Amino acid sequence: MVLSHGRLSYDPLARSAQLNGQPVELSARELSLLELFLQRAGRLVSKEQLMARLSESGEEQVSPNAIEVYVHRLRKKLAPGGVRIATVRGLGYSLERSEPL
Repeated sequence: MVLSHGRLSYDPLARSAQLNGQPVELSARELSLLELFLQRAGRLVSKEQLMARLSESGEEQVSPNAIEVYVHRLRKKLAPGGVRIATVRGLGYSLERSEPL
């Protein structure tokens, strides 16, 4: 099942994302975080949930600071398509549309 949010789509089976119909180059960790954001679009995702998602894939423990770096990278790659990751201070992040469709 393809996950979509505005002009962003993600195919979990192919592990590929598209923005405005064009492929988006994302690292494995960025793809894992994007999948969680899309599953919970419009709802709060805590840093702890993001850290747990990355550790599920058998990777080493990731620090909260590393999560901030991955979120920053995702923001830069998704912003051209009108998709943004909002920070909810002290709580986590939320995937939103920054412009109407």
